[in-house]
Amino acid sequence: MWRHLASNTITFLIVGLAGAAGVIAWGVNEYSGEGPLETAICLQVEPGTNFRAVSQRLAEKGAIGSDSIFRIGAEYADKTSQLKAGSHLIPERASMERIVDIVTRGGASTCGTEILYRIGVNAVAAEVRELDPATSDYVELVEFDPTAEAVELPGEYTEMRERADTRYRIAVAEGVTSWQVTQALNALDTLDGDVEEIPAEGSLAPDSYEITPGTQVAQVLERMEAAQSAILAEAWENRAGDLPLDTPEEALILASIVEKETGVAAERPQVASVFVNRLRQGMPLQTDPTVIYGITEGKGVLGRGLRRSELDRETPWNTYVINGLPPTPIANPGRAAIEAALNPASTDYIFFVADGTGGHAFAQTLAEHNRNVAKWREIEAERAAGN
Repeated sequence: MWRHLASNTITFLIVGLAGAAGVIAWGVNEYSGEGPLETAICLQVEPGTNFRAVSQRLAEKGAIGSDSIFRIGAEYADKTSQLKAGSHLIPERASMERIVDIVTRGGASTCGTEILYRIGVNAVAAEVRELDPATSDYVELVEFDPTAEAVELPGEYTEMRERADTRYRIAVAEGVTSWQVTQALNALDTLDGDVEEIPAEGSLAPDSYEITPGTQVAQVLERMEAAQSAILAEAWENRAGDLPLDTPEEALILASIVEKETGVAAERPQVASVFVNRLRQGMPLQTDPTVIYGITEGKGVLGRGLRRSELDRETPWNTYVINGLPPTPIANPGRAAIEAALNPASTDYIFFVADGTGGHAFAQTLAEHNRNVAKWREIEAERAAGN
C-alpha cells in the first residue's frame, strides 16, 4: 500500500513538474513570439507612468496578449525600472520582448509629433507634423512662416509646443547663405539668444539638426560649423590629384558655385569639371550666381533677372570681369557639391546652358555651345508664348 502511495505521489510530482515546465515554456513563447498587433501604433508614455499602467494600455490597444506576462518578462529582464517617457513607435506583430526593449531603450521619441523648421533659399517654413504609425510617414498638420512680421501662431503649433514629447528639428537646404540661416534662427521662438555676427560664408553645413526648446542660436551655428569643417577636411583628404585648387578654402568657394549652378545632383561632377577646366585654362568662370552674390552679398534673393549693366559691373565676386575664383564662397554648399568640386568628372567641357528639363547641355566648343544656347532660347520663347 505504501509503495502504491509513493508511486502515485511521484507520478503526481512528475506530472506537476511537467505541467509547470509547460506553463513556463508557454509563457516564454508568448513573451518572445510574434505579437497580435495588426497595425503599428504610437504609444505615449508620460513622465511618472509605471510599467503596470503601460502594460494595461498595451493590452487595451491589442499590442500584447497578456499584461501579466508582459510585466513578468520585463521583471525577469530587470527592465521595469528603466521605463522611458516619450512617444514610442510599436510596430505591427512586435513581440512583448521587443516592446519592452522599445519602451526602455530611451533616446529620441520614435513617433508622435514633430515641429520641423525648414530654412530654404527662397523661404522659411515651420511644419507641425505627426507620424502615421501605419505608414511611418509624417502627415503635415499645419505650415506657416515663423519669420513673417506679426505672424499669428497656429493653434496646432502652440498646442504641440506644450507637449513634452514633441521633437524639434531644423533642416537647412543646400545653397542658403550664412545671413539667411542666421536671420532664420534668430526668428525662431524655440531658440534663445540672437546672434548678430554672421558666420563666414560657406562655413555652415546644410543638414538636419535636432534641437530642444531653449537651445542657444550660437550653439546651433557652432554645430553647423563643426559639421562643415569635418566634411571639408574629409573631402580635401580624398581629393583628386592635379586640381587647380591650393587650399580647402578655395575648394569651398568652388563648391558653393557648383551648388548654386545646378539643382540636379547627378550633374554636380560635370558642372564642377567645367569650372575646373576653365581654371586650368585661365578662362573667366563667367557664372551668374557670383554676379548675383556681388549685388545681394547673400542678404536675400535678387528676385529678378540680371541686367547687362550688372554683368559688366566690377565687384569682387563678378566672375565675368575677374579672373579665377571670387574671394569667398557665395553660399553654403552641401557635402555632394564639396565632393564634386574635389573630385570632378573627367571631361573637356568648358560651357553649359540650361536644356529645358531642369538640367544642362554641356559643350566642349563655342560653336556647340552656341547651338545649345539657341535651343534654350527657342524653349524660352515657346514657354513665354504658352503663358
